[in-house]
Amino acid sequence: NSSVKIKIPKFFQEKLSNKKINLIYKKFEKSLNINENFIVAVSGGPDSLALAFLAKVYALKKGLKPKFIIVDHKLRQESTWEAINVKNILKKYSINLEILTWKGKKPKTNIQSLARKKRYQLLISKCHKYKIKNILVAHHQDDLFENFFIRISRGSGLKGLISFNEKTNLTNIKLLRPLLDQKKMDLLFISKNVFNFYIDDPYNKDEKFQRIKIRKSMKELEKFGLDKKKFLITIKNLKHSNNVVNFYVNKNLK
Repeated sequence: NSSVKIKIPKFFQEKLSNKKINLIYKKFEKSLNINENFIVAVSGGPDSLALAFLAKVYALKKGLKPKFIIVDHKLRQESTWEAINVKNILKKYSINLEILTWKGKKPKTNIQSLARKKRYQLLISKCHKYKIKNILVAHHQDDLFENFFIRISRGSGLKGLISFNEKTNLTNIKLLRPLLDQKKMDLLFISKNVFNFYIDDPYNKDEKFQRIKIRKSMKELEKFGLDKKKFLITIKNLKHSNNVVNFYVNKNLK
């Protein structure tokens, strides 16, 4: 009912009074722009904790009832303890986190890809259970750049290079990336300022994974003037080119 004034808890009001956090939230609100319930995929890292905070504020303002879920992949001994710790931290801020566990034999190779696939399977199953059609993930601007270089390394064409979009359809479920235009450092700022806590996953430093190698290489490229602003311009130009191609293909088909 639009006549009912929605009350935002004092804690969230105080955090939003921070000018930087408020600007990040406004950007997030504009990017998400939905009026349906959603599941928030939490990992415990700074990006997903920032997403949890922003999504909680958004839900309070919109009168929505989101679900917050973390997947314990059990790939590391401490993963279960970490998931419980994240749950307890978020509970202090009225964010109820549900823990899902990846049961069964774990892979020896292609670990990150298979873990990501299993994570989405578990999240989608919860979407069906709760009759929710949206999953929010914490992919941000830095992930956009890394994905771009991963696709280059695979020899992707135009469509593949720009396939990391704000919305992706997964078996009638929408995977939403409302942080795709947010910087990693800003999300880290929120996690520190709001929760004063986040999990530092050792896999994010392990150079046996391709993404970590690319992350390191990008820092080297910055020395030659290939900074993130220029990468973003390139990706936007490629997206524009792809839209032009699609427009004329569809026009000719009609």
